[in-house]
Formats: sequence, C-alpha cells, structure tokens
Amino acid sequence: MKIGILGSGAVGQVLAAAFKSENHEVVLATRNPSKDGLTPWKDANPGIPVCSYADAGMQSDLLVLAVKGSSAMEVLNLAGKEALKNKIVIDACNPIIHADNGFPVHDHGVIRYFTNANDSLMEQLQNSFPDTKFVKAFNSVGNSFMYKPKFSQGAPTMFICGNDSSAKEQVASILTSFGWESEDMGGVEAARPIEALCQLWCAPGFIRNQWTHAFKLFKL
Repeated sequence: MKIGILGSGAVGQVLAAAFKSENHEVVLATRNPSKDGLTPWKDANPGIPVCSYADAGMQSDLLVLAVKGSSAMEVLNLAGKEALKNKIVIDACNPIIHADNGFPVHDHGVIRYFTNANDSLMEQLQNSFPDTKFVKAFNSVGNSFMYKPKFSQGAPTMFICGNDSSAKEQVASILTSFGWESEDMGGVEAARPIEALCQLWCAPGFIRNQWTHAFKLFKL
C-alpha cells in the first residue's frame, strides 16, 4: 500500500518513517519539496521521496493529514478533492490556535482551539470532502510515542472515529502494527471529544513539563 503523508513537520516525518518501517511505500508531501530545511531528513531517509501535496494525493492509496489544524483545509484542497475521492485520510490534526511565534496559545496549560464544543475540525473536513473517508487518529499523543511506544503498563489506547466502518478497521490494523490498541468511538461527531484529548494530553506538559504519557482505556 502506498502511503502519502501530507505534512513535513515532526509528526509527518515520524509517521513517514513508521510506515516505511512497516514495509509500506511512502511519500512525504510538503508545500515546497525543494526547501533547504528538508535536506537533512532527505539524506537520512533516501527511500522516502518528497513531493507536492498534489502528487501525493494522486499517487497514494491512503493518506495521513499531519499539518497544523489551521492549514488542514488548504492542504486537502492542494491534494485535490477528486484525487481524495473514496480514499482513506487519517486525520492527525487538532484545531490549535497558534501565536505569531508558532507556539500554541494556552490558558494555564489548556490549549485554545478555534472550534467550539459542538464542532470539530474533522467534521469540518468531512463536510467539505464528503467522498473522502476520514478517520481520526494519532492526534492525542506526542510524536515520540506514535510508533511502537514502550510503556510498562502495556499498549496505550488510540481513540479513533469516522463514518466509514471499513476505513476504521483498516486504520485499527495499522495501529496494531504500530504497537497500539484502538478504540472505535463512533462517527465523525466523536472527533469532538477525541480532539479535546490533545488538550488533556498537553496540560501536564505545559504545567510541569511532563510529556511522557499516553491514554489507556480499561474495561471490566
């Protein structure tokens, strides 16, 4: 399966390398594939081509959206609505408000979002791309734990949601190979609480510089 990673930041780079480690064909997409800032990463990952969003949209079987939430809609449009038709897009974004310096705006550790409690970024994306199969995942943990996390308590839980059952099953299989348990929380509306998990995950980091945790769902 050919995987297109939309976004060349830290999350995109980590997930591109992870999918490559699982023997997938991978491309890393960015706005400017020739930018100098990507040269060290290209040198370290010669088996992962860097391309435009449009090229990734056309040639990939499954895509991962790994950009700032404020750029998500624009990036999907650059990838191409027709190219994304009937394809799975794993949405790893959160609707975070960033300051001019690029850092998240937060109130005593609680990150501000540009959505409200009765909306989510993924719902907005799904409404704008109705023929694309969005699945929320990878948004509720730091990038250093996205692939093969090692916690003494066992595999952590990745909460997922989306309107297409078969797409969620495929993403759940990917998560298993990445060392995660997955929990299907329902349709796209469940992105509201799942996106809020990022706020909860980040709070200990901003309050006491604790970033080494993940969520785990226990059941009777």
